Amino acid sequence: MCLLQLLLLPVLWGAPLARVLSYPLELPETVTVQESLCVLVPCRFSYPWSLGTSYMFWFQKGADTAHDPPVATNKPEQKLHERTRGRFFLLGDFRTKNCSLSIRDVSMGDSGTYFFHVETSFSEHSYLDKMFSLKVTALIHKPHIPIPETLESGCPRNLTCSVPWVCEQGTPPIFSWTSAALTSLGPKTLLSSVLTLTPWPQDHSTTVTCQVMFPTTGVIVERTIQLNVTYAPQNVAISIFQGNRPALETLQNASSLPILEGQALQLLCVADSNPPAQLTWFRGSPALNATAISSTAILELPGVGTAEEGEFTCRAQNPLGSQYLSLSLSVVCQSQPRAGWVLGAVGGAGFMVLLSLSLCLVFRVKTRRETQPVQSMDDRSQVVGSGSREYQFGTDTPADSPAPAGAGPISQDECQLHYAFLRFHKLKPQGREGMDTEYSEIRTHK
Repeated sequence: MCLLQLLLLPVLWGAPLARVLSYPLELPETVTVQESLCVLVPCRFSYPWSLGTSYMFWFQKGADTAHDPPVATNKPEQKLHERTRGRFFLLGDFRTKNCSLSIRDVSMGDSGTYFFHVETSFSEHSYLDKMFSLKVTALIHKPHIPIPETLESGCPRNLTCSVPWVCEQGTPPIFSWTSAALTSLGPKTLLSSVLTLTPWPQDHSTTVTCQVMFPTTGVIVERTIQLNVTYAPQNVAISIFQGNRPALETLQNASSLPILEGQALQLLCVADSNPPAQLTWFRGSPALNATAISSTAILELPGVGTAEEGEFTCRAQNPLGSQYLSLSLSVVCQSQPRAGWVLGAVGGAGFMVLLSLSLCLVFRVKTRRETQPVQSMDDRSQVVGSGSREYQFGTDTPADSPAPAGAGPISQDECQLHYAFLRFHKLKPQGREGMDTEYSEIRTHK
C-alpha cells in the first residue's frame, strides 16, 4: 500500500506541487559560438515521474510555457518559434534523460538565456534554477587555402579552398573565386571548392581570392593568397649610360651603336625572371665554356677605343632557362684640326683684309689724250738727268705743271686704272763727271 500511495502522490498533489520541486540538471552555464557556425549544448536531466507520454522542451528565458512556442522540442506537431525553426534541435529522448540542444547557423539574434522544460501525462517541470546563456560573437575564421611554394609557368595546378570549421549539418556555404590568371572550376563539396589554375609569367605576384558566403546569416569571409610563379628569363634589355647622366638608350633587340673614341660607357643589363637571373657579360657570342668578362649586371668601359670595337653579349640565366642580347659597338675616331689648315685660314682672312684696304685706295683720276708728240730722247734725258722735274706715276702730266687747257676737274664718279711700263736703257757718260746716267721711258696706256 505504501508504494501505491507514493505513485499516486503526483496525481493527488497536481502540477503546481511538481513545479516547486527541484530536480538535477547538468549543462554549462555559458556557451559561446561564432556567428554562422553550429554549437551543441550538452545536457542531462533527472525526473522521477515518467508515467504515460513524456515530452521535452527548450524555451527562451521569459517565455510562458503554456502559451509561447518553444525554440526546440521532441513533441510532434508542436509549433516552434519562427526565429529558431529548422535550426534548433533537441537531441536524445526522455528515457535516456538526454536533453542536449543542437543549434545550427547561429545568428546574432540567438544570443540570450534558455531553460529546459519537461511534461508528462500527469506532471510538468521547468528547470528555472539551472539555465544556460548563449553568447554569439562575430565570425573570425577564414577559408583555408594550402599555398604552394611555387607555381611553374604554363603548368596547371589545383587550388583548394575549404572551410573545415563549418558543420556539415548547417546550410552549405557558397564559394566564389577571383583571379587574374586563367582558371577553371574543379570538383566541389559541401565545405570545399577546387580551382584549376594555369599561371603565366604575367601572373607572378598577382592574387587569388576565395570568398565564402553563408546564405542564412549573410556573413562573408574570404582569404587572398599571392602567386609565386617561376619562369625563365625574358625581356632582356641593355641600357647605355655615360657618367651620371640618364640612359642614352635602352635596347631590347640586337643593335649597333656608334660611339666616339675615348668616351667612357656603362652597359647595364636587366632581365625579367623568377627566380632572379644571373647576369653575365661576354665578348662576342658566348660559346660553351666561354670566359665571361663580367659577372655582374654592369659592364664598365672606361675609355672606348678600337680594342673595344665589336660585339658584347649579356646572358640572363636561371634554372628554368636563359636568354641572350647582343650589342655591337662601332668606334668613331675624332678628327683633329691641323696647323697648316689653321694657318691657311688665318692667311685667307688676312688676304681678305688687305684686299678690302686696296679697294679703298684705288686712284680716281680722269685723263685726256695728249695731242702733242712724245718728247725726243734728248729732252727726256734732260729731264731725268737734271732731276729738276718729277712725273706722277701712271700719267704723262708733270706733277708741277699746270693742267692742260680745257681740262676740267677730275670727277669723283669717274675711276680709270692706268698701267705703266718702265724701260731702262744704259746711258752714255755725260761730260767730265764720269758718271753713268740711265734713261727711262715712261709710257702709259689706257
